Amino acid sequence: MSQPSPSTQAPIADHALLSDARTAALVTSDGRVDWLCLPRFDSEAVLTSLLGTPDHGEWMLRPRGITRSQRQYLPDSLVLRTEHAVEHAGATGTLELTEFMPLHGERADLIRTVRCTAGRVTLDHTWTVRMAYGAVRPWVRRDHDPRGREVLVAVAGPDKVVLHGDRLPTAEGSHHREVIELAEGDELCFSLTWVPAWRDVPPALDASRALRETVEESRRWMGCLGPLAEEGAWAPAVRRSVQVLRGLTHDETGGIVAAPTTSLPETIGGERNWDYRYTWLRDAAFTVEALLACGALDEVEAWRTWLLRAVAGDPEDLQIMYGIDGRRRLTEHELDHLPGHAGSTPVRIGNGAFDQVQTDVLGEVMYCLEQARRAGLEESGASWALQVALVNHLAAHWQEPDNGLWEIRGPRQHFTHSRVMVWAAFDAAVKGVEDHGLPGPVETWRRLRDEVRDEVLDRGWSQERHSFRQHYETDEVDAALLMLPMVGFLPADDPRVLATIRAVQEDLGVDGLVLRYRTETGVDGLQGEEHPFLICNFWLVIALAAAGQRGEADALMARLVGVANDLGLLAEEYDPLSDTMMGNFPQAFSHIGVVLAARALRAA
Repeated sequence: MSQPSPSTQAPIADHALLSDARTAALVTSDGRVDWLCLPRFDSEAVLTSLLGTPDHGEWMLRPRGITRSQRQYLPDSLVLRTEHAVEHAGATGTLELTEFMPLHGERADLIRTVRCTAGRVTLDHTWTVRMAYGAVRPWVRRDHDPRGREVLVAVAGPDKVVLHGDRLPTAEGSHHREVIELAEGDELCFSLTWVPAWRDVPPALDASRALRETVEESRRWMGCLGPLAEEGAWAPAVRRSVQVLRGLTHDETGGIVAAPTTSLPETIGGERNWDYRYTWLRDAAFTVEALLACGALDEVEAWRTWLLRAVAGDPEDLQIMYGIDGRRRLTEHELDHLPGHAGSTPVRIGNGAFDQVQTDVLGEVMYCLEQARRAGLEESGASWALQVALVNHLAAHWQEPDNGLWEIRGPRQHFTHSRVMVWAAFDAAVKGVEDHGLPGPVETWRRLRDEVRDEVLDRGWSQERHSFRQHYETDEVDAALLMLPMVGFLPADDPRVLATIRAVQEDLGVDGLVLRYRTETGVDGLQGEEHPFLICNFWLVIALAAAGQRGEADALMARLVGVANDLGLLAEEYDPLSDTMMGNFPQAFSHIGVVLAARALRAA
């Protein structure tokens, strides 16, 4: 594993994910926690050097003279263990670093334990906490916890961050630093804890017990998964992806975030930098489908409960995304004090897409809830009543243009994919009545389903290109069209589907992978370019497998799984020309793609 320069930000792919299923931290291969929002995914960050400099917040435990590093998660968990071989000042040694966030705690903790397993090691410990995404230097003081142990306490506004440790760093200007000499057998434990500023300093957790309970709980949950995660060539990738998806699910509210980060760029130096720390109905629906594929019904039911709370009220007020707790106002603004990752600005907080019209969303929600019914999740009266209300709302609005799956910031269009998902919504509603005996105006829904299908086959098909088109006013293609057979709109071997697969590969191909669409057409209203969007390539695997092109599907799947970093984590996009991951990380969409593509290959 290559080592990032201590003076620069680590590449996106160099990071590991730690999660307590309420928030997440990113840690580099050389021991720097450079992203941590507390106490929730969408809270303000207290460690923000991922988007800035170490002075914007960073917690480093790095041995000097690293010659080799190897890291892995403990089996079926997000507990990270890194082994560093070092050579410094004439001495050699080995350091083991174990890092994790305890599950199901009433508070937010990040625990890091270092152990010298051979020789001698010199360890640099730097602790720099900055509130409000690196904008605020807190008041830091030494204090004592209820057990009389000395701690460092950082306070600003509503936040209190406490550092417990066997050896606390000392103040050097606005940072706290310590150089620690370790001999074989020496072990030190440190933990960072967040509590509201008005609360007393809490005691440290018992690190050994917290580690044991976290590993046991993770393995218990993973042990309940089905054959897709147990058998076949792709089972290891599926297990890692499901673990990531669980790590992006807030276990208290049931909300599922698209990624734990904001503003990691889709192109270095570009403006396509977005905040993904919220719950998109679409992304969450895809996540539910992936979890269903592995038999994780409890998480599916939790998300359905979240959905009932979030969209309660008039369907006219439905949004395409919400905060983790269901809040609606996600107003987008920029943080001018941060230079961005690799100098890519702006850094955005909030997401302006929250009030967009994206008609496809209801299709994704209805489709995944139909899959949940088929998997054995019983409808409650409230959950089906909500679906009826949503479908009836869709019946009155489906002919309107929208911003589409890709959340374009240009003029609204009649996107073919959006119309297909409208069809999927009516189809799921019809099946709810016909297959599950639920009440509803099924004749109306059947008529609308047929009407939408006829329109798509007429206006969504380009005779000139001999493929389906991105929207009704263009002959451009879009990788979202690969989803047509996935939701049953047409058979996978239909000549129109096969022609569209070829068109997507030919028109959107980059070194054997595909873009989601051509940005140079200006359809999205943004400047700059993108790289191949990973979930689109997993959709291509699914389409190829279903169409009987198994060899090509297997080869593409192997390449995509090989794009992941050494821990099996995937970002939003991948640049095959520079072998670089781009975009927010790790990305739920990409890991959803792993699971659904593995399912398709298993079924082919």
